[in-house]
Amino acid sequence: MRIGLFATCLGDTLFPEVVKSTAVLLARLGHDVVFPPDQTCCGQMHVNTGYQREPVPLVRNFAEQFGDSSIDAVVMPSGSCAGSVRHQHEIIAERYGDAALRAGVATVKAKTYELSELLVDVLGVTRVGAYFPHRVTYHPTCHSLRMLRVGDKPLKLLRAVEDIDLVELPEADSCCG
Repeated sequence: MRIGLFATCLGDTLFPEVVKSTAVLLARLGHDVVFPPDQTCCGQMHVNTGYQREPVPLVRNFAEQFGDSSIDAVVMPSGSCAGSVRHQHEIIAERYGDAALRAGVATVKAKTYELSELLVDVLGVTRVGAYFPHRVTYHPTCHSLRMLRVGDKPLKLLRAVEDIDLVELPEADSCCG
């Protein structure tokens, strides 16, 4: 499968190792990972702060960068950005876009996944060969839990990690504040 990797603003600036690790993991699983070099922000920050017209160029660029028919799926290690692409982009395209933008957004929306969704639902993978001999817990993000409805996919992946001590978090579906 040919997978387009979206770095996200935070991944690019604060957590580049997450983006690199995502690419390495997908390649190790046998997939062709492409990284469109002209990708930018998805525009989520603008929409979330009330600036809905301003991200139109970002939404258009995203649709252009990842709408290539040779890209089978678009993945991002961020529930918030995946939520933005799958929900907010459509709103922006309907309100402020044109027919080409609406079509591009629809094309990309249909093949966009948060990383755990891609692994579990699309690729049918829960064991990725991970080893982590430490105690951890998992708290789902609001966007992955409520907007994307990712469910227990991240936990399925964590439960398959060799030697992990996974502690279930009470009330994990509650907002962290």
